[in-house]
Amino acid sequence: MKKLICRLAISSLCLLLSSCVTVPEGITAVKDFELSRYLGTWYEIARLDHSFERGLERVTAEYSLQDDGGVKVVNRGFNVKNQLWDEAQGKAYFVEDEDSGYLKVSFFGPFYASYVIFELDREGYQYAMITGPNRDYLWILARQPNIPEALLTELVSQARDLGFDTQKLIYVMHEQARE
Repeated sequence: MKKLICRLAISSLCLLLSSCVTVPEGITAVKDFELSRYLGTWYEIARLDHSFERGLERVTAEYSLQDDGGVKVVNRGFNVKNQLWDEAQGKAYFVEDEDSGYLKVSFFGPFYASYVIFELDREGYQYAMITGPNRDYLWILARQPNIPEALLTELVSQARDLGFDTQKLIYVMHEQARE
């Protein structure tokens, strides 16, 4: 747990020093975003590699409303090597208006990074693609631990067309692990 927090802190500091609450050029946050429909549990389907998630499987993100109008973020993943669960708690706030999927998220004090939802299942809020301040950050999330192969192929193709290095995607396993 301490290791995860330390990694998140270092990553947050690095993001802060690199204009961390920006939207990558050519990426547009979704409009007509409804936070109430986005709240709840999301499963990480695929991601680009970063030290703060390295070695984690069965990764989920839980979003809930805070009293101050922000969003409580709980990221949880199973560390295969250590056979332990890692968890990080953070907070997120809208950067612009509340109907834009453009937020800033912090897991360490006053340091924030971009959380840009640039693709979203508008009908059912069943899948989403998120980036950070640049194309080194990409997450594909879904409400279920698996999504249809055709949908995954479509999302990966869209990300590739937007300039993400999809050859480096890590596909997250969600099979049962010892708790």
